[in-house]
Amino acid sequence: MITITGIVGTASDPRFAGRLHHLEHDDRVEILVVGEEDASRRRLRGKTDKGTDIAIALERGGELVDGAVLLLEDTRAIVLRKAQQHWLRLTPRDVDAALEAGYCAGNHHWKVLFEAGALLVATQGPAEHYVDRLKHLIAAGRIAWRTE
Repeated sequence: MITITGIVGTASDPRFAGRLHHLEHDDRVEILVVGEEDASRRRLRGKTDKGTDIAIALERGGELVDGAVLLLEDTRAIVLRKAQQHWLRLTPRDVDAALEAGYCAGNHHWKVLFEAGALLVATQGPAEHYVDRLKHLIAAGRIAWRTE
Protein backbone atom coordinates (compact mmCIF):
# COMPACT_ATOMS: atom_id res chain seq x y z
CA MET A 1 0.00 0.00 0.00
CA ILE A 2 1.13 3.52 -0.82
CA THR A 3 0.37 6.38 1.57
CA ILE A 4 -0.10 9.80 -0.01
CA THR A 5 0.31 12.80 2.32
CA GLY A 6 0.50 15.57 -0.27
CA ILE A 7 -0.38 16.47 -3.82
CA VAL A 8 2.52 16.75 -6.30
CA GLY A 9 0.58 19.07 -8.60
CA THR A 10 -1.97 18.78 -11.40
CA ALA A 11 -1.77 16.88 -14.65
CA SER A 12 -2.45 20.08 -16.59
CA ASP A 13 0.58 21.85 -15.08
CA PRO A 14 3.27 22.26 -17.81
CA ARG A 15 5.93 21.22 -15.29
CA PHE A 16 4.44 17.70 -15.14
CA ALA A 17 2.61 17.31 -18.46
CA GLY A 18 5.67 16.13 -20.41
CA ARG A 19 6.68 13.50 -17.87
CA LEU A 20 3.10 12.27 -17.58
CA HIS A 21 2.81 12.11 -21.35
CA HIS A 22 5.87 9.86 -21.66
CA LEU A 23 4.76 7.63 -18.78
CA GLU A 24 1.31 7.36 -20.34
CA HIS A 25 2.81 6.14 -23.62
CA ASP A 26 4.52 3.36 -21.67
CA ASP A 27 1.22 2.53 -19.85
CA ARG A 28 2.74 3.61 -16.55
CA VAL A 29 0.09 6.10 -15.40
CA GLU A 30 -2.38 4.70 -12.89
CA ILE A 31 -5.75 6.34 -12.30
CA LEU A 32 -7.53 6.57 -8.96
CA VAL A 33 -11.20 7.38 -9.49
CA VAL A 34 -13.07 8.93 -6.55
CA GLY A 35 -16.67 9.98 -6.28
CA GLU A 36 -17.64 13.57 -5.67
CA GLU A 37 -18.48 12.78 -2.05
CA ASP A 38 -14.97 11.39 -1.44
CA ALA A 39 -13.15 14.19 -3.27
CA SER A 40 -13.93 16.60 -0.43
CA ARG A 41 -12.33 14.30 2.15
CA ARG A 42 -8.71 14.53 3.27
CA ARG A 43 -8.48 10.90 4.36
CA LEU A 44 -9.59 7.94 2.28
CA ARG A 45 -8.52 4.63 0.84
CA GLY A 46 -8.81 3.43 -2.71
CA LYS A 47 -7.44 1.24 -5.45
CA THR A 48 -6.08 2.43 -8.81
CA ASP A 49 -7.16 1.04 -12.15
CA LYS A 50 -4.03 -1.15 -12.04
CA GLY A 51 -4.76 -2.50 -8.55
CA THR A 52 -2.42 -0.40 -6.39
CA ASP A 53 -3.84 0.14 -2.89
CA ILE A 54 -3.64 3.77 -1.79
CA ALA A 55 -4.23 5.49 1.52
CA ILE A 56 -4.61 9.26 1.29
CA ALA A 57 -3.96 11.33 4.42
CA LEU A 58 -3.66 14.97 3.36
CA GLU A 59 -2.61 17.78 5.65
CA ARG A 60 -5.07 20.57 6.42
CA GLY A 61 -5.71 22.63 3.34
CA GLY A 62 -4.95 19.71 1.02
CA GLU A 63 -7.57 19.31 -1.67
CA LEU A 64 -8.31 16.47 -4.06
CA VAL A 65 -9.08 17.96 -7.45
CA ASP A 66 -9.66 16.29 -10.79
CA GLY A 67 -6.24 15.70 -12.33
CA ALA A 68 -4.32 15.83 -9.04
CA VAL A 69 -0.97 14.07 -9.40
CA LEU A 70 -0.68 11.92 -6.30
CA LEU A 71 2.62 10.25 -7.19
CA LEU A 72 5.23 11.02 -9.85
CA GLU A 73 8.25 8.75 -10.10
CA ASP A 74 10.60 7.85 -12.93
CA THR A 75 8.75 4.58 -13.54
CA ARG A 76 5.11 5.48 -12.80
CA ALA A 77 2.59 8.10 -11.85
CA ILE A 78 -0.77 8.07 -10.08
CA VAL A 79 -3.38 10.63 -11.08
CA LEU A 80 -6.73 11.24 -9.41
CA ARG A 81 -9.88 11.52 -11.51
CA LYS A 82 -13.28 12.47 -10.17
CA ALA A 83 -16.16 10.25 -11.19
CA GLN A 84 -18.69 12.01 -13.38
CA GLN A 85 -21.20 13.92 -11.27
CA HIS A 86 -24.87 13.37 -12.08
CA TRP A 87 -27.42 16.12 -11.48
CA LEU A 88 -31.13 16.38 -10.89
CA ARG A 89 -32.48 19.56 -12.50
CA LEU A 90 -35.50 21.01 -10.70
CA THR A 91 -37.47 23.67 -12.54
CA PRO A 92 -40.08 25.39 -10.35
CA ARG A 93 -43.35 26.73 -11.73
CA ASP A 94 -43.28 29.85 -9.55
CA VAL A 95 -41.41 31.57 -6.72
CA ASP A 96 -43.31 29.70 -4.00
CA ALA A 97 -42.38 26.34 -5.52
CA ALA A 98 -38.76 27.49 -5.85
CA LEU A 99 -38.63 28.43 -2.18
CA GLU A 100 -40.16 25.12 -1.10
CA ALA A 101 -37.79 23.10 -3.31
CA GLY A 102 -34.82 25.10 -1.96
CA TYR A 103 -36.00 24.56 1.61
CA CYS A 104 -36.32 20.82 0.97
CA ALA A 105 -32.82 20.65 -0.56
CA GLY A 106 -31.33 22.56 2.36
CA ASN A 107 -33.20 20.47 4.92
CA HIS A 108 -31.69 17.31 3.40
CA HIS A 109 -28.23 18.92 3.12
CA TRP A 110 -28.12 18.29 -0.62
CA LYS A 111 -25.27 19.83 -2.61
CA VAL A 112 -26.83 22.26 -5.09
CA LEU A 113 -26.01 24.70 -7.85
CA PHE A 114 -28.23 27.55 -8.96
CA GLU A 115 -28.95 28.37 -12.57
CA ALA A 116 -31.41 30.89 -13.93
CA GLY A 117 -34.82 29.37 -13.26
CA ALA A 118 -33.48 26.04 -11.96
CA LEU A 119 -31.99 24.30 -8.96
CA LEU A 120 -29.46 21.55 -9.71
CA VAL A 121 -29.01 18.86 -7.07
CA ALA A 122 -25.85 16.72 -7.10
CA THR A 123 -26.99 13.11 -6.79
CA GLN A 124 -25.18 10.34 -4.97
CA GLY A 125 -27.12 7.27 -5.93
CA PRO A 126 -30.40 6.83 -7.81
CA ALA A 127 -32.24 10.05 -8.71
CA GLU A 128 -35.45 8.37 -7.54
CA HIS A 129 -34.28 8.75 -3.92
CA TYR A 130 -34.30 12.52 -4.39
CA VAL A 131 -37.46 12.64 -6.50
CA ASP A 132 -39.30 10.63 -3.83
CA ARG A 133 -38.66 13.41 -1.31
CA LEU A 134 -40.07 15.97 -3.75
CA LYS A 135 -43.08 13.95 -4.90
CA HIS A 136 -45.58 16.33 -3.29
CA LEU A 137 -44.23 19.18 -5.44
CA ILE A 138 -43.94 17.05 -8.58
CA ALA A 139 -47.42 15.49 -8.26
CA ALA A 140 -48.96 18.94 -7.84
CA GLY A 141 -47.17 20.17 -10.98
CA ARG A 142 -45.25 22.76 -8.98
CA ILE A 143 -41.82 21.57 -10.15
CA ALA A 144 -40.58 19.63 -13.14
CA TRP A 145 -37.44 17.48 -13.00
CA ARG A 146 -34.98 15.69 -15.21
CA THR A 147 -31.60 14.04 -14.74
CA GLU A 148 -28.40 15.26 -16.34
